Amino acid sequence: MKEKIKLLTEAYFQEIVAIRRYLHTIPETGSNEYKTADFIIGKLKEYGITYKSGVAKTGIVGIISGNNPKSKVIALRADMDALPIHEANQVDYKSKNEGVMHACGHDVHMACLLGAAKILNEIKNEFNGSIKLFFQPSEEKFPGGARVMIDEGVMENPSVTHVFGQHVLPELEVGKVGLKAGKYMASTDEIYITIQGKGGHAATPELYNNPLLIASHLLIELQNEFNKHKPSDTPSVLAFGKIIGEGKTNIIPDEVKIEGTIRTFDEEWRIKAHQLINTISTTVAKSMKGNGKVVIDKGYPTLVNDERMTSKVKKMAEEFLGKEHVLSLDMRMTAEDFAYFAQKVPSVFYRLGIRNESKNITSNLHTSTFNVDEDSLKTGTGLMAWIAFSELYQL
Repeated sequence: MKEKIKLLTEAYFQEIVAIRRYLHTIPETGSNEYKTADFIIGKLKEYGITYKSGVAKTGIVGIISGNNPKSKVIALRADMDALPIHEANQVDYKSKNEGVMHACGHDVHMACLLGAAKILNEIKNEFNGSIKLFFQPSEEKFPGGARVMIDEGVMENPSVTHVFGQHVLPELEVGKVGLKAGKYMASTDEIYITIQGKGGHAATPELYNNPLLIASHLLIELQNEFNKHKPSDTPSVLAFGKIIGEGKTNIIPDEVKIEGTIRTFDEEWRIKAHQLINTISTTVAKSMKGNGKVVIDKGYPTLVNDERMTSKVKKMAEEFLGKEHVLSLDMRMTAEDFAYFAQKVPSVFYRLGIRNESKNITSNLHTSTFNVDEDSLKTGTGLMAWIAFSELYQL
């Protein structure tokens, strides 16, 4: 069966490439993936796969039933949305949606899942149980499509026991995959702070209280206190990327808005950090005769790969690709709403290598020149099909 899956992957490779390239031309941001969804639905119909659309607005759930379909149900997941980035690549399949781009590889994820679905549907008489196909919208946009899909019941009727997902990784060479058991990706929260002072003419400092100065003191104090209190054994990040004080050279504004993020792998410290940010912000502002208001939007939780399942998937990957092509990864401070699936059932989120320096394919995720070596589609499609088959055939 391993050789059969490899042969089918090779046979359908050009179709999978064409799927990826078409999806790359029609990128859509979170919860707006209408053309993307229509295309996926068309492919599932073509492959003869049963599906339900309109899940979490634009998401789709397909199902492939093998022998004794209720004996065990697993799910394969691909995210659908793109980013508000102008594409700088000069390729035939460049984005036709100005200012929007698949700069995080979700076009690859969808193409691989469609390719794996086609293969698995052809060999469904060779395994037991069923496979759900999660085409998930809005991974990039808080609160994330995974949570909405779960709330709408995708893990039930029939109940899913494991979810498997893959994501491209530019640091990883094409043909390779990487895994990390246990805590792998950080939780992420969005921080919004408003500092209120008193505006006025810059030439009359006795009549105003500059919120920009308060904000400056606050940012330094937050960074110092965060670094002082964070656990030494838990990677954590506090960073601010936006500050707006809409004055002029001679106009002091009434307020300043600051936006940032906090990321960690420790849920207990996460709660304490929220309290710390709130206390410091209000205290510093008050000490400088201003006011501080803090809003923290609690985002994705820490992504934890199940230890036992990750060990199984690593073994499957080594069987399919060879041990030399399967690497162990470190923890990452980036976040993923796949974490919600992993909170529900033992799950595995692994990485797919796309880098090829000889082709100058080295750009990072979320950049205007991001691209992939399309040979990665062969690796991603075949491995995803092999993982699903391996998990079900011995029931």
